[in-house]
Amino acid sequence: MINLFLPYLLIPTAYIIGSVPFGVLVAKARGIDLRKAGSGNIGATNVLRTTGKWPAVITLVGDFLKGAGAVMICRVIIGGELWEGITGITVILGHMYSIFLVFRGGKGVATGFGVLTVYSPVSAVIAVIIWFLTVIYSKYSSLAAITSFISLPVVFVLSGVSRIKIFFALLVAFLIILKHRENIMRLIEGTETKIGHKAN
Repeated sequence: MINLFLPYLLIPTAYIIGSVPFGVLVAKARGIDLRKAGSGNIGATNVLRTTGKWPAVITLVGDFLKGAGAVMICRVIIGGELWEGITGITVILGHMYSIFLVFRGGKGVATGFGVLTVYSPVSAVIAVIIWFLTVIYSKYSSLAAITSFISLPVVFVLSGVSRIKIFFALLVAFLIILKHRENIMRLIEGTETKIGHKAN
């Protein structure tokens, strides 16, 4: 009987895992309220700008492991593309709309890469390469995130994966774009902050 309820217990568990705000916790340990510093975002990029390199690395690893860990737990307990995809979306939503931050949160990039690493490793490698090349060329972390996740559905289609995974890719791309809408406006206006520069 318990096996029938496991998938539905996994969803709130994944959400809570995603909700853990590593950036806020790491910055708080340094005496900084990340939500009031720099861009106000809770991700590794803002931690780098406001707190330093190593706190940013810790934040990046923590957010990445949230995504990878949640999907891995699902794979061990239930398995299957559908439930792994649902778990991946849920943990990303937890990061974006954290219960611990009154349903506010980050952009979901590192957590999304963590999910991809388990859910579709080859696609994750391609997405990271796209992200890296975009950063090298533009120096914009936001543009790199948008470009890599917009490319994801195309990568999935060309890879010949199932419709479930393609739908997952489309939904993740939509969520990433939704959370980056202010960045997109700043990119258009030419006021977006580049990596290594202090946020206004």
